[in-house]
Amino acid sequence: MSTLTHQDWLNLQQTLSFEGRAWINGSYCDAQDQQTLPCINPANKQTLTEIADCSENDVNRAVSGARDAFNRGEWARISPSQRRVVLEKLADLMAQHAEELALLESLDMGKTAADALAFDIPEAIRCFRFYAGAIETINDEVLPTAENVLATVTREPLGVVAAVVPWNFPLMITSWKIAPALATGNSVIVKPAEQSSLSAIRLAALAAQAGLPDGVLQVVPGQGKVAGQTLGLHNDVDCLTFTGSTLTGKRFMTYSAQSNLKRVWLECGGKSPQIIFDDYDNLERAAATAAAAIFINQGEVCIAASRLYVQDSIYDRFLPLLLAEAKKYQPGNPLNPESLAGAIVDQLQFDRIIAGVEEAIAGGAKELTPSLRSECKEGWFLNPTILECSDNSNLIMQEELFGPVLGLCRFATEADVIALANDSNYGLGAGLWTNNLGRAHRVSRQLQAGMIWVNSYADGAITVPFGGRKQSGFGRDKSIHALEKYTDLKSTWIDLNE
Repeated sequence: MSTLTHQDWLNLQQTLSFEGRAWINGSYCDAQDQQTLPCINPANKQTLTEIADCSENDVNRAVSGARDAFNRGEWARISPSQRRVVLEKLADLMAQHAEELALLESLDMGKTAADALAFDIPEAIRCFRFYAGAIETINDEVLPTAENVLATVTREPLGVVAAVVPWNFPLMITSWKIAPALATGNSVIVKPAEQSSLSAIRLAALAAQAGLPDGVLQVVPGQGKVAGQTLGLHNDVDCLTFTGSTLTGKRFMTYSAQSNLKRVWLECGGKSPQIIFDDYDNLERAAATAAAAIFINQGEVCIAASRLYVQDSIYDRFLPLLLAEAKKYQPGNPLNPESLAGAIVDQLQFDRIIAGVEEAIAGGAKELTPSLRSECKEGWFLNPTILECSDNSNLIMQEELFGPVLGLCRFATEADVIALANDSNYGLGAGLWTNNLGRAHRVSRQLQAGMIWVNSYADGAITVPFGGRKQSGFGRDKSIHALEKYTDLKSTWIDLNE
């Protein structure tokens, strides 16, 4: 647990030197046309620095360099143990710079520095360490055939992988993408979110310091409609992995069809439900977890449990507990360790959340908490908000606002709540609270989601797959299973008679 004070973070901020340029072929460089985008601190709306606004030409140069690096084989064709050494060194460097990386995350997208240091950065480091170790678990096969034949199956890197990552957990999700892709020998191009590019840009220099050859990792900050689209349509990108909105994920599927049929792996939106059954006897714990599951990181979490269903017979006892827990997540200065929530990432997201809440209330939702708008006017701060709904049709029970807003609904029976929980276009996660073992198994099997939590929520480990179903996407981040996304199988048939 970090003991850094508010003043410690402020002092560290004074020592930071912000790097906003692209990283292409082993060095930092401006966008070719010198265009930039402002990097704004959500907590005070002040510009921290400018980041490169990469154009199609910049992306093309990065892709060309990544392909050249792959073809040279300085990374793709070295032994797994050699790649392991570099990735472990990178993890060590990230650990040495953990406070710097956490502060970059906080200043860049508004999350609390304490959370970034306690969770985001350690998770990113664990990711690189895990895949460094996992490299040597990838085994080729000799398959049974006739005596005069030898049939082998080898697993090979795809080539050039593009990773388009979101702004809510910038370094952690970037690590989920690039660590397994690098581990398997690919060259990787990262397009960070324009709202939060600083940590990926910094990571590139640390990777070079760790010994990653030039061109194997490229970072091209810029707008999704330019840099992201160029990667999606590029005929020399073999695979694109994306975390973000379902709408953008669908665009990448279209780009693949319009170009070279590159593989596309999507982790998209979510509207994850939690269910509190009346046989669960620790309502205080359930309430604390339900609040954390939506209000941590200002609700800007793809797996956020933004729908909560509480059984009729315990609803009136549970509600005061939930409201008390929600109050703890009042937003404050992200550099103050006392703050459990920080600022919303930018003006656009701030306005979208407010508009969504207003529409939900106009549609019949009842606001159970004080005003959504925070008294903190210096930045984009929103209060934790709970909206009570009479049925599942309200916007707040159907659409992802990606903010600190919880939709709450009663239910009567197990069958009723399963239908309510599955009444969604999304299928990322789901949680249920029960002391009945049979119900835990029975309901888990029927919930349409890629991840289920029983008597907990959003717990995880790098060894366990992360991903969803339906319009939440497909493919998995984390775990050994992620390695499959960035490799291809080659069958070789050898006639032993010749």
